[in-house]
Amino acid sequence: MLDMSIIGDAIQAACQPRRINYSIYGNTDAFLHAHIFPRYDWEPEERKPYPVWQYSPDRWRDSQYQYWDGTHLELKEKLIHQLQMVMSKAYE
Repeated sequence: MLDMSIIGDAIQAACQPRRINYSIYGNTDAFLHAHIFPRYDWEPEERKPYPVWQYSPDRWRDSQYQYWDGTHLELKEKLIHQLQMVMSKAYE
């Protein structure tokens, strides 16, 4: 749980979402795994009250929404920086 909260804090600092959703699952795998989803004001109103899993499959599979250094490297570096800052405070 500490790791999830550290990642959530880093996302909050780097991306300024309106909230962060945390999910922990273990029902189909023999281990727990977690998902951390920032949620934003720019999301369509009809999507805001629902989990991100209910977005169209196009959003999950379309290459325009996938990570690419050419588009996302600055965000990746910002997240790494924030993660290092939050981790250093959490483990003092």
